[in-house]
Amino acid sequence: MKFLVIRFSSIGDIVLATPAIRCLKKRYPDSEVHFLTKMKMKAVTEANPYIDKFHYLDGDFKQMAADLKTENFDYIIDLHKNLRTLRLRFVLKAKWYSYQKLSIQKFLLTKFHWDLMPSTHITTRSLNTLLPLDVKDDGQGLDYFIGEKDRVDIKSLPEFLQSGYGAIVIGASYYTKKLPPEKLIELVNRLDCPLILMGGPEDKVIGEKIIQATNNTSAWNGCGVFSLNGSADLIRQAAWVISHDTGLQYIACAFNKRVMAVWGGTSPKLAVEPYYGTANPSNYRNYIVPGLSCQPCSNFGLKKCPKGHFKCMRLQDIEAIVQDTLKGYC
Repeated sequence: MKFLVIRFSSIGDIVLATPAIRCLKKRYPDSEVHFLTKMKMKAVTEANPYIDKFHYLDGDFKQMAADLKTENFDYIIDLHKNLRTLRLRFVLKAKWYSYQKLSIQKFLLTKFHWDLMPSTHITTRSLNTLLPLDVKDDGQGLDYFIGEKDRVDIKSLPEFLQSGYGAIVIGASYYTKKLPPEKLIELVNRLDCPLILMGGPEDKVIGEKIIQATNNTSAWNGCGVFSLNGSADLIRQAAWVISHDTGLQYIACAFNKRVMAVWGGTSPKLAVEPYYGTANPSNYRNYIVPGLSCQPCSNFGLKKCPKGHFKCMRLQDIEAIVQDTLKGYC
């Protein structure tokens, strides 16, 4: 028996889909489980032992579809459900299962603030897609696997981090998902304990500005220093994680880290809050500015605040985040 699981992007959404992949393979251990994603997402799953073969979309859709057709899949598990997967459905002659995407409900929530979203988490909906195949949730939460080549030796970090540290993920894909620099500076100052600023190369400059402006001499800018998997390994070794709505937040959940999740233009109402599985403690806190009729304003984030005031991040209660973080950690 041969399965193809599809999830093109993003980092966070792929991590949120990992329980479905694991439970499928555990239910049918002698089957072949293939995974289709974008080439730029390769690092997210390349070490996943529950996947037997990888396929990547890297520009030439027709060639990719032709290659997939030769695999003669028995079942397709569509965890993305967009126009690309619809095109594939006409090419691949297999039994097809698609997850409940709730696009209309998300649109109504973000555009008109009519909350018709069910309480079912996106990961649970991915798992529910497999119910006709008699695949059940094992309750073990999210997966993230890091190959030996991507491991980070804590002794290679500055000495003040080698006895333990926290992680603040300052990056995110869009402006409305990120705390303003002045709020991040306030956060780092108030924590006053060993910590790493996490983000990609695009966050390196703002990370350096935060370090230069803070009084915390035990803070270090790790933005752009490590690969995705290197950053994930630093998250694995962190005592706690403060994060925007971004992929590293869910990677932290996969390692059962205590997560302080800061929400701006997006929201847990979109069924994407931190997820640990039914067998593990849900060790997280959400931070949302109360009483904002405009929040959430987007499913994925925006390049600027539609209202211009950006209250969802500018009014975040930094003291509440600090107090929850410091309990038993610094």
